[in-house]
Amino acid sequence: MAANASSAALMLSDIPWNGPIGVIRVGRIDGNFVLNPTVDELGLSDLNLIYACSRDKTLMIDVQAREITERDLQAGMKLAHSEAVKYIDPQIRLAKRAGKEKREYKLSMISDGSYEKIRTLSEAPIEEVFTDKTYGKFERGEALEKITQSVKLKLEDECDEESLKFLSKAVDTVRKQVIRKRIIKEGLRLDGRQLDEVRPLYCESSTYPILHGSALFSRGDTQVLCTVTLGAPGDAQRLDSIVGPPSKRFMLHYSFPPFSINEVAKRGGLNRREVGHGTLAEKALLAVLPPEGDFPYTVRINSEVMASDGSTSMASVCGGSMALMDAGIPVREHVAGVSVGLVSEVDPMTGDISTYRILTDILGLEDHLGDMDFKIAGTRKGITAIQLDIKPAGIPLDIVCESLEPARKARNQILDRMDQEISSARAINDGSAPRLATLSFSSDSLRKLLFHRKKIEQETGARVSVSDGTVTIVAKTQAVMDKALEKVEFLVGREIEVGKTYKGIVSSIKEYGAFVDFNGGQQGLLHISELSHEPVSKVSDIVTVGQVLSLTCIGQDVRGNIKLSLKATLPHPPKKKSASEDTTPSPSQNVIGWAAVDNMPSKDPGVEPPNSKDEDVTIEDTPSFSTPSVIIRSAVDCDAQDDANGPAKKRSKVASSKVAKSSPRVYKQAKEQQEVRTVAAKKASSTSSVKKNKKVKADDSGSNGLDNIPELDISNTLKSSVLKNFRSGSMKLGDVVTAKVYQIRAYGLVLELSDGVRGMHKFVESSRKNFEIGEELLVKCASFNAKGVPVFSLLD
Repeated sequence: MAANASSAALMLSDIPWNGPIGVIRVGRIDGNFVLNPTVDELGLSDLNLIYACSRDKTLMIDVQAREITERDLQAGMKLAHSEAVKYIDPQIRLAKRAGKEKREYKLSMISDGSYEKIRTLSEAPIEEVFTDKTYGKFERGEALEKITQSVKLKLEDECDEESLKFLSKAVDTVRKQVIRKRIIKEGLRLDGRQLDEVRPLYCESSTYPILHGSALFSRGDTQVLCTVTLGAPGDAQRLDSIVGPPSKRFMLHYSFPPFSINEVAKRGGLNRREVGHGTLAEKALLAVLPPEGDFPYTVRINSEVMASDGSTSMASVCGGSMALMDAGIPVREHVAGVSVGLVSEVDPMTGDISTYRILTDILGLEDHLGDMDFKIAGTRKGITAIQLDIKPAGIPLDIVCESLEPARKARNQILDRMDQEISSARAINDGSAPRLATLSFSSDSLRKLLFHRKKIEQETGARVSVSDGTVTIVAKTQAVMDKALEKVEFLVGREIEVGKTYKGIVSSIKEYGAFVDFNGGQQGLLHISELSHEPVSKVSDIVTVGQVLSLTCIGQDVRGNIKLSLKATLPHPPKKKSASEDTTPSPSQNVIGWAAVDNMPSKDPGVEPPNSKDEDVTIEDTPSFSTPSVIIRSAVDCDAQDDANGPAKKRSKVASSKVAKSSPRVYKQAKEQQEVRTVAAKKASSTSSVKKNKKVKADDSGSNGLDNIPELDISNTLKSSVLKNFRSGSMKLGDVVTAKVYQIRAYGLVLELSDGVRGMHKFVESSRKNFEIGEELLVKCASFNAKGVPVFSLLD
């Protein structure tokens, strides 16, 4: 709109010019070209082509694309030309109706005599310089300057003021004619290369390892150093544009210092040329950057021109691509760029181009004295950016399209050399790039994080930023990042997951375990049974108040308390095998856990074993790990009951039955209730048939419910014939089982059953009191306390 409006304004004015022109923008969405797309449509387009032309010639091309092929780009440019010329005729009609008469002007021209004199004095030495391949850029420039000074001395001797007035422009015209004649007639270039030949290449990545990313790219006498700096998302450049995004996370800054062309000058601010070259290189690399969701860093490339002899913007593309990979940025592939030039002869009668040569990878002097500087950047798949600068009043579109093919061949040659140096992104942890983590929190957690942010930054050295509910942490090293994440998790907390490991601090120690503060102020219980794989008599032997532990969350109990485990983070101890053990497994060795005595085989030969073939019995294997279905508290329950009843009191049968009736029974699922337990002997009803020589006596402990228990001379074979599917959740009064001594208390024992469930036994005056931890005992379930803990009486 601005270009077409400016052209119309010039047509209405009295300023002489060779207009009008037509300018159009072309996009492509889903393979279909769109003329003058809107801002929203450009976001969906893989092509952003701005095309300017006169009625029959191309004037300017600017392209940003996502790897569009040369064939598709040609089709887009031809469509753009046919549509842009439609804007020319309305401007002509407008000028006829409302335009002013153009001013007359007179050109200040050098006379033919003066030009011939200067050409005669300078042409031969200029040809000699241009045919010498040994000259470099600066040596060639010094030689040409000497020729100009020698011509000036001769003209001063002749006092030819008119010739001296146009000396510099006349010598420049002679240089241009000499170079163009040599290229068109002989096909030879200044440095002796072929027309489609690329200058020698040099690539170097990780030039400065201390930086996040760096690369050096040289092509002939053109050399560019590119460095990459990574930052947090909050470091993105904020834009004040009326349209477009509010910020920019990828920036390329192009710098052209005076020393790159052997000059000493004051360095001011950015000029138009530096801004344009940097924007072109930025557009070329933007197409291969990963999406922000995959790589949230803010990226800045600084391209410093170290030496210049043509096409420094395309060298910035090549160096910038290598520097991105060196910084660990997962770009899809390399991007390279090259400049294509044009030298032509014009028919003086028609003004059309009669002869032309296309030059690949032009020098600075070929750019200055030629007709075109066509900068083309892209990958092997297609073009990502184009900028066309021309010097004559237009170039036919056919010549522009023809220039795309030699540019593609040269681009692939440069890409091959870049791949030899670095072909894929380095691991970001290998270099000095900062580490970045993005987290999401609820509103309450965000307020807590903002309260602790300064503390986290001071103690860890990381930077914490909050934007739109997202927290970003930036750290210089992985160790700092791990420390910051650990601090955030401890102070703010995350959603608790079963099986995940957390770090916490022991806040208090009880007899039954320890309370641990973790996950941003939450508290969990580390039970004494979860301290170690080995039996633990005192909690303080393992942990102390203030100790930092790594604990695994193993779930919640029925009261909602978070259960933590220390032994889940420890390796399992190897199982010790005694030397006396037989290597051949016996039936008793295949048994897991202890079984109830009432499930043992009967001594009465008249009683048929229940596991006969005629009886349908279901036996369920004991799983390797299962959570106890009875909620068991530790020895503190024993102490609480002792304090209430006194050490010398006996619990009568009536009291036991009352407790059993009032105690809560454990809920069993229907599947569990339908399980059939294998019973090896009948209870008291079948004991009348036992042989007379097998005496039965009551237990000395005073238990009145065990009149029919066999004598305690049970053989080892009888003890080993136990069930594999014993579950404490189905325990009822009168069940007889074997248990191990887990703890010895002042007034009784803490007993552990086969599946890890614990119960208690209270000492009486006439009972045995000398026990050892780990000793196996034959016990009977006499009652349950108020919390559902089984209370056992001794049978042996």
